[in-house]
Amino acid sequence: MRILLVGEYSRLHNSLKEGLLALGHEVTLIGTGDGFKSYPIDYNIDCKWSQNKVINVFRQIIFRLFKFDFATTERGLRFWMYLKHFKNYDIVQFINEAPIKTTPKFELFLIKKLLRKNGKMFLLSSGVDKNNVDFLLTRTLKYSLLDPYFENPNLRSQYHYVFQYLKPAHQNLSAFVYDYTKGIIASDIDYVLPLQGDPKFIGLIPNPVNSNEIEFISIEIKDKICIFLGINTLNATQKGIIFFEEALKIVEKKYPEKVEILVTKNLPYKEYINIYNRCHILLDNVYGYDQGYNALEAMAKGKVVFTGAEEEFMEYYKLKERVNVNALPDVDYLVKELSFYIENIDEIQKTGKRARAFIEKEHNHIKIAQKYLDTWLLK
Repeated sequence: MRILLVGEYSRLHNSLKEGLLALGHEVTLIGTGDGFKSYPIDYNIDCKWSQNKVINVFRQIIFRLFKFDFATTERGLRFWMYLKHFKNYDIVQFINEAPIKTTPKFELFLIKKLLRKNGKMFLLSSGVDKNNVDFLLTRTLKYSLLDPYFENPNLRSQYHYVFQYLKPAHQNLSAFVYDYTKGIIASDIDYVLPLQGDPKFIGLIPNPVNSNEIEFISIEIKDKICIFLGINTLNATQKGIIFFEEALKIVEKKYPEKVEILVTKNLPYKEYINIYNRCHILLDNVYGYDQGYNALEAMAKGKVVFTGAEEEFMEYYKLKERVNVNALPDVDYLVKELSFYIENIDEIQKTGKRARAFIEKEHNHIKIAQKYLDTWLLK
């Protein structure tokens, strides 16, 4: 089959592409590369003109005055220029209901053009979208990425990208994509919860991870235990990074001779990976119920990862032992869990080995690619 993957978050579509290629299919990926992470893309629509130093000054002024970023228009124009290449694909899959990341009206125009020349369209729920935001605003869950906003509405500006999904123009886009998709696929438990009972929801397919490309690093602690926190400032509030930062301050004072703490900000993917290879424990997210890509890749390397691992996750995979640590928005709890591993070094290695085995069993990119194929063909 010929398959077109539109958009990229955290290497999900790259890993799926690798699995599909291994199964003998033709796959094309178009997207932005997810900003500073710079993931590989066949057709890159990331901004170039808007990032020019001179133009960027005017771009920032316009954004501050009118809350409009003309980089969004540039992404749309770049996609439009590539449209002639995107025809006669059997399957088109969107990473999100707004995968091009242009203005809603332009996005709708481009998606309509794309769908006229191709086969079945499927939609991933793998990040924030209208349905997800609507659900989180009900405060049904015991905690969510919106908790900092609920506690302090002054943080609304940090949730600009979240609340844009509730604007009328985006709601029109969302409704069109929903109507024309053959089905919505959730990439982890966090996105299953809002979709339960939705007639277009066709199930959970776990994130594909190409563990062949990720070396398992057998943990040997000869000196200090290395704890790593890689911060993306764009979503630090939504991931509860402040809880990790506070916990690390306490742990550093409590175990000055036993721990080494590494903290980075906004590194490109390749630099980020090189630095975190040194760590034994990785801190990821306190507001998740399941793992995103950052956590999964670290687990594949045998790290102890503090991330989403709620009861729903444990039950879905029928796990009896930890493959990671369920991080919570509670500093005392995080300190307690970190202390456990610092004081029980052998548990770091045991958890790391179980993490790798879990990834190989449940997230193998070729097995996951086959699940996608089976799902697409059923519809």
